[in-house]
Amino acid sequence: MKNEIKIFEQNNIRSVYDEDQEKWYFSVVDIIAVLTESKDPATYWRVLKKRLKEEGNETVTSCNGLKMMSKDGKMRKTDALDVEGCLRLVQSVPSLKAEPVKLWLAKVGYERMKEMADPSTAIDRARDTYKKLGRSEKWIQQRMMGQETRNKLTDYWKDHEIKEGEEFAILTNIIHQEWSGLSVKEHKNLKGLKSQNLRDHMSEAELIFTALAELSTRQIAESENATGLDENKTSAKKGGKIAREAREKLELQTGQKVVIDNNFLPTKKQKLIKDKGQTK
Repeated sequence: MKNEIKIFEQNNIRSVYDEDQEKWYFSVVDIIAVLTESKDPATYWRVLKKRLKEEGNETVTSCNGLKMMSKDGKMRKTDALDVEGCLRLVQSVPSLKAEPVKLWLAKVGYERMKEMADPSTAIDRARDTYKKLGRSEKWIQQRMMGQETRNKLTDYWKDHEIKEGEEFAILTNIIHQEWSGLSVKEHKNLKGLKSQNLRDHMSEAELIFTALAELSTRQIAESENATGLDENKTSAKKGGKIAREAREKLELQTGQKVVIDNNFLPTKKQKLIKDKGQTK
């Protein structure tokens, strides 16, 4: 199983790819959030799920409980549906976003087949997505380089007795806390983010210092052959400290904070214009 975040119109949709079945599964709550724009999509789904179950609807019976990253950074069982199940779900929820979501689901399935045949298409698709979201070429380059640095670190963790999910989240939070002075959750709150990916809303400087912290962590872990959670916690603190000291020196020289509250979320005016365009 491979966990991944898919983006639909600035909304993060948690997904899992089942290599054995060659299927994508998507978080039902995240799909509901997109369709309804509800402030409490989890409650909306509980009520809808109960009604569908009473009606004997196949959507509920085909629902899987898969582990996905929750807002608290822990892997928790989440109701998930494959593309076919999501399409049935869309039919059960009155929404102006129904058709765009259907097209998006079909596109995700097709893109996965292309990526399996040619992995480089995944990188190209990520670049195209960021361009459509208005990111600069410089920002995109830094985001992609940072992701490569992150992947090398997580590859090291996988090979040195670190469990994906909760332990990955623990180490990531240690690194982030050390370099930025904030936990991942606190940093997201500062930027006004909820289910969005924090890195997708970082400034160029924040991306650079995150990458420096993770690069330092990996190289220290490699030099010490850190194995298991406790030893890697020590490496994470050391790596994060290096980036923190660099951040503090830069802030002292420039008089500007590296960790800022800016994000790339659309303004209310932009959302209104976009929604009007979709209803024409």
